[in-house]
Amino acid sequence: MTGAMIHQSALVERGAQLGSKVSIGAYSIIGEHVEIGDNTVIGPHVVISGRTRIGRDNRIFQFNSLGEVPQDKKYDGEPTRLEIGDRNTIREFCTFNLGTAQDVGITRIGNDNWIMAYVHVAHDCQVGSHTVFANNAQLAGHVHIDDWAILGGYTGVHQFCRVGAHTMTAVGTVVLQDIPPFVMAAGNTASPFGINAEGLKRRGFSPEALLALKRAYRTLYKSGLMLDEARAKLAEEVLVHPEIQPLLDFLAASKRGIIR
Repeated sequence: MTGAMIHQSALVERGAQLGSKVSIGAYSIIGEHVEIGDNTVIGPHVVISGRTRIGRDNRIFQFNSLGEVPQDKKYDGEPTRLEIGDRNTIREFCTFNLGTAQDVGITRIGNDNWIMAYVHVAHDCQVGSHTVFANNAQLAGHVHIDDWAILGGYTGVHQFCRVGAHTMTAVGTVVLQDIPPFVMAAGNTASPFGINAEGLKRRGFSPEALLALKRAYRTLYKSGLMLDEARAKLAEEVLVHPEIQPLLDFLAASKRGIIR
């Protein structure tokens, strides 16, 4: 606990490992198997339990519950984990659960994520880096969220779905199938609404890359082709426009099928 700043009302159980300049707020509880990296700030009334590892330079606001047992009836006390990376902002009333033995056993949150209030990340979810979860976004178990995805408020993602990189969902979107990378989605159930062009511009995608992605979107969604036919056409397009390779890779790996 080198240089840790712990409020006198906080409870840090023996065995917890706190890095340099970690701050623990009033009435927070840190479990015995928890590891917290340097310069991370834990607000008041936060409960961090289970085998949870949190990286450095995170800001975790009040009233969060991190590392609690999964909301899964099959869970039987196995030593599963929650891992949170670096430089994440986690706002009030979020709940992140441990993994389960039925999957990889680890729920993961990457780096530089902006997670707003009342977000739930269920067991075995794999969240990348640079994502934004607006208020009340909810992930069921085993969901994968790729880098730079943005989930609008009250977005709900069904178990085992995958949301691709650079995607964006509108408020109240219900995701029951995979959302391919670069796509904007909205509705109950989610439907595609073009390429996330503005977000891609902000991340430095060139006009040529944006044009290639828009063509790929038309091939996938506007050409009238069956999915296998669209994939074959995209395989030809990628020879000239390698920017669309992540889209092809995603389609090949999709297990629930994509939104249509």
